[in-house]
Amino acid sequence: MPQVVRPRIAVLRGTRSAAPLPQRFRSLADREAVEVLHRAARVLVASLPALTDRLVEALYQQEPGYRAAIEADRAEVWQEVHHSLRHNVGSLIQPREFREAAHRTSRWIGEIRAEQGVPLDAVLHAFRMGGAMVWQDLVDETARRDPDGVRLLVHVAADVWNFVDEHCGIVGDAYRQAERQLSWRRENQQRLMLAALLDGTARIADLCEAAAMLGLPEQGRYAVLAVASAPRGPHQQGPARPPLTLPLPRPRGEAPYGRARSDATPHRPATPHRPATPHRPATPHRPTTPLWHTGPDAGFAILPLTGEAGELHAIAAALEASADTPAGTRAGIGSAVDGLAALGDARRLAETALRACPASGGTVLLDEHLPDALVVSSPALGSALADRVLGPLDRLDPSDRDVIVETLTAWLDADGSAQRAGARLYCHRNTVLNRLRRFEQLTGRCLTRPRDAVEVSLALAARRLLGT
Repeated sequence: MPQVVRPRIAVLRGTRSAAPLPQRFRSLADREAVEVLHRAARVLVASLPALTDRLVEALYQQEPGYRAAIEADRAEVWQEVHHSLRHNVGSLIQPREFREAAHRTSRWIGEIRAEQGVPLDAVLHAFRMGGAMVWQDLVDETARRDPDGVRLLVHVAADVWNFVDEHCGIVGDAYRQAERQLSWRRENQQRLMLAALLDGTARIADLCEAAAMLGLPEQGRYAVLAVASAPRGPHQQGPARPPLTLPLPRPRGEAPYGRARSDATPHRPATPHRPATPHRPATPHRPTTPLWHTGPDAGFAILPLTGEAGELHAIAAALEASADTPAGTRAGIGSAVDGLAALGDARRLAETALRACPASGGTVLLDEHLPDALVVSSPALGSALADRVLGPLDRLDPSDRDVIVETLTAWLDADGSAQRAGARLYCHRNTVLNRLRRFEQLTGRCLTRPRDAVEVSLALAARRLLGT
C-alpha cells in the first residue's frame, strides 16, 4: 500500500503552485477528493458486517474495558458497533441525512457505557479505534481501485478525523452528563436509605440492597454517634453539619470489605432496543469514615464496630481529640446493636446519650451513664423526683443552696469520701460532713441509706440535665 500519511503541505506543493494557502474555515477538500471518498465509503457500507467483526475482535484484544462486555454477550456488542458504524460511515456519504442519527447513536453509547461503569477512556479509545479502522479501509479500497486517487483522498483526511473527534466529544459529554445524573441519583438513594435505617422504617426486604449500597455488612455490629453543634449566633439557622472525619477501626488482619471476586459475572451490555442495567459491585466496599445523616437537631453517624474491647472509648477519645471538633460540641454514643435492622434502636440510644451530655459540651458513652440516661428518658418523672428530693433546698438563700448542692455532688463523685470531697472543694472534711448533715436535716434523707442515696443521685442528675 502506498504511503499516505504525509504532511498535507507537501501534498499540496506536488499538485498546486507554491502560493500561500487561503485562510478558510472549511476543509481544503475539492470535488474530486470528495468523490473519491464517497466511492470508497459506499464499498464500506456494503461490507459493514465484516468491518464490524474486525472492530469487535480488535476491541476484545486491545481494550480491556470492553472485554467483559464482549465475553458476556458478543452479539449485543456486535449490534451496537454495527449500528454506530452504519450511521457514521453513512454520514461520510450523506451528512445531512445521517448526521442527527449518528449524533443520537453516539450520545446513546456514551450514556449506556456510563450506566454500565465502562471507563470513559475505554469508550473514547473504542471510537478512535473505529475511526482508524474506517480510515484505513477507505485508503486500502481507494489504493486497490484507483491508486492515483489516494493522493486526493489525503485532502479529506482532516475532515474524517475531525468527524471522529466530533463524535468523541459527543460521547464524552453524554458520558459525563449521565455520570453526574447517576452520581446524584446514587447519592440521593443513599441519603434516603440511610435516613430510613436510622429512623427504623427500612423494610427487612431492603436490608440486603442497603448493605450493598452503603458498603456495610447486613449482620455487622454497630453503634450510632449523635452530635449537636455548639450554640450559634442568632442569624445562623439550622443545625450545623458535623465536620468530623473519624477513621473507622478494622479487626487485625481483616481484608477490606468489597475485594473483587475473580469469578464475578460481568455486567450485561445494552442494545439500541433495550436500556442498560447499571453495573453493581459484587460485594460492598466498607467505608473508611462514618456515614453521616443530618437531622433537624443533630447529626448521626453509623459506626461499624469490630468487636474489639474498648473501641467505643477509642472513638470517643478520637472525637474529643479531633481538630475538626468545634469547642462546645455535644456528642453521645449509644450502646452497640447487631445488624442493620437495629440501627433505628441504635439511633434512639445515641439520642438518649446526647441528652445526657452537659450543655457545656463533651462526649457521653451511654453504657457509662445509664442513671443519667434514665433521667433524660423520662423528663417528667425526673423533674418530679428532683422537686421531691431537692425541693426543700429551694427555700434557702440561692448561694447557700448552691454550696450544699456542690458539696453533695462532690461527695457522691468521691464515692462517699469526705476527705476527697474536701480536697476538691478546698475545705476541711468536717466542713463537708457538716454540710451533708444539714442537707439530711432539711430534706429528711439519710445518705447512708442506699435507697435515699440513689434517689439523691438521680435528683441531682435531673436538676443538672433538665434544669429543673
